[in-house]
Amino acid sequence: MELGLVGLGKMGGNMRERIRRAGHTVVGYDRNPDVADVHSLHELVEKLKGPRVVWVMVPAGEPTQSTIDELGELLSIGDIVVDGGNSRWTDDERHAEELAAKGIGFVDCGVSGGVWGLENGYALMYGGAKDHVARVQPIFDALKPEGEFGAVHAGKVGAGHFAKMVHNGIEYAMMQAYAEGWELLEKVDSVTDVREVFRSWQEGTVIRSWLLDLAVNALDEDEHLEKLKGFAQDSGEGRWTVEAAIDHAVPLPAITASLFARFASRQDDSPQMKMIAALRNQFGGHAVETKK
Repeated sequence: MELGLVGLGKMGGNMRERIRRAGHTVVGYDRNPDVADVHSLHELVEKLKGPRVVWVMVPAGEPTQSTIDELGELLSIGDIVVDGGNSRWTDDERHAEELAAKGIGFVDCGVSGGVWGLENGYALMYGGAKDHVARVQPIFDALKPEGEFGAVHAGKVGAGHFAKMVHNGIEYAMMQAYAEGWELLEKVDSVTDVREVFRSWQEGTVIRSWLLDLAVNALDEDEHLEKLKGFAQDSGEGRWTVEAAIDHAVPLPAITASLFARFASRQDDSPQMKMIAALRNQFGGHAVETKK
């Protein structure tokens, strides 16, 4: 089938290649002319035969909104837009309503796989009407990993991105657990080869995972992570997961703590720790360190 693909960055570019390897035609547009097949959204739409399917793979928020707004003016009744970026599920509901008023279908799709997706496939979570999903199914089949699993029609519009959001929240907590365990192992004198301890966990243990494999890869490149600064950004989906938990009164202590740990990583001199140190000194006479 034919697909229009908007956004050919690290993910989008590899997705274009994987879809083409499966025998489909992809017309790609990106603001970077060096990677684009066409030079405008208008040209992309003109290149595709109707009814069209256009997959949007750009950053969440205003870039996605402006792209969908423009496509809404260019596409025709019966066409479908797929948002495969990391949009918030509440945005999906609005986009579906806006496009439906023009007779255009909408499917949201959470995509996981990162830079490894080209060879390994992408885990896909999509939401939307059954007939719209069916139209896009050949592309989902091309992108997903080999085998029975790796893709799911999660439910109504918004369900795909909601599922991907929760996936990323779980990812936050898992990464935090590995990081905390690694730091503790590094601290004690008795453990002399932390990297090989992590490597030993890759087989036969209940905590083995792809994230653990990636942690070992990182330690092979930089055994004590001395080249890195202790700073971790958050993509937004961790925050949305915690906000959704509050809205639905669902306790998420591990995921919430992992999000707050990232905030703490951005403080070279934590104001909170200043207060804790001061209080410990006040009630217990504990020593404090002062700035020189």
